[in-house]
Amino acid sequence: MTERHRLRSVLTLAYMNGVVPMRTQPLYLLSILASPLSFLFFVTVASGGTLFLYGIAGGMLLTVLSVGTSLQTDMSHYRTDLKFQDVIVASPVEAPVYVVGIAFSELVYSLPGIAVFILLGAFEAPVTVLAALEIFGVLLTVWVLATCLGFTLATFFADVRETFVFSSLVSLGLTVLPPVYYPITAIPASVRWLAYLSPTTYAAFLMQSAFGLTHLSLGSALIDWTVLLLSSLALLAIAGLKARWRDP
Repeated sequence: MTERHRLRSVLTLAYMNGVVPMRTQPLYLLSILASPLSFLFFVTVASGGTLFLYGIAGGMLLTVLSVGTSLQTDMSHYRTDLKFQDVIVASPVEAPVYVVGIAFSELVYSLPGIAVFILLGAFEAPVTVLAALEIFGVLLTVWVLATCLGFTLATFFADVRETFVFSSLVSLGLTVLPPVYYPITAIPASVRWLAYLSPTTYAAFLMQSAFGLTHLSLGSALIDWTVLLLSSLALLAIAGLKARWRDP
């Protein structure tokens, strides 16, 4: 395939799996926001409003992380139910092009949800250009991480219903237990080390710093970025080496 055909394939998949569902069923947009806004509501009410910005930062991360969950479900559906992946395998479209196209469609699908949190954050506490770039970088890196994880898991499921089990576990490990919606000081010191096992903890630190909720030294910021980037690269390598493109 030429680069032109690869780009066209990516955009076609993004349109098919991202734009078309939003046009045909606008309620999908509400489903994207359901969990992030629910967490924001309960965190804000429980804290008397003091954790509202933490909820905004967490809502952005959860919306992007849901990309991995959605990709996992969609690709399992395409592979096991519709046999669409078999068609792609038999076509000139390469595996990376297919994955990037579906992943980009999920990102497009989540943009309205991210926009809602951006507007809420802008009204509450406008950020600087540098902080905005940092937020963009963190969200982009988390998108890569979630996409690689979702794709790898999707290729091993024999039934799309199995994805719902793992989706809950992934959500628990990446968005509920880590301090995504609250400061890490809220976790008892004796079990705080568990939070550091999740890469989203480091993403949360960077997001919270960008919103001015915490102060990170240069060394701490470098450590957070290093862990987040290495986690994304590790999952990218696993996706490339272990994911099953063709069924056995």
